[in-house]
Amino acid sequence: MRIRRILGLALAAATLAGASAVGAVSAEAASSPNISRDDCAAAGGQVVGRPYGGYVCTLPDGTSQPVT
Repeated sequence: MRIRRILGLALAAATLAGASAVGAVSAEAASSPNISRDDCAAAGGQVVGRPYGGYVCTLPDGTSQPVT
């Protein structure tokens, strides 16, 4: 009975660690990279200022990225 409890706790800890690692990787993949003003202009985009949001580069395909 004691071994079963220890194995259950170990399995739960491993599952939790795996889930948090997957969450961290997917959160990193979901964030958009920053782009410089020069790269934005070279890609045919336009730098637009947003109130309280800083500057973003609006690209011709409709996407936008934060400007560094």
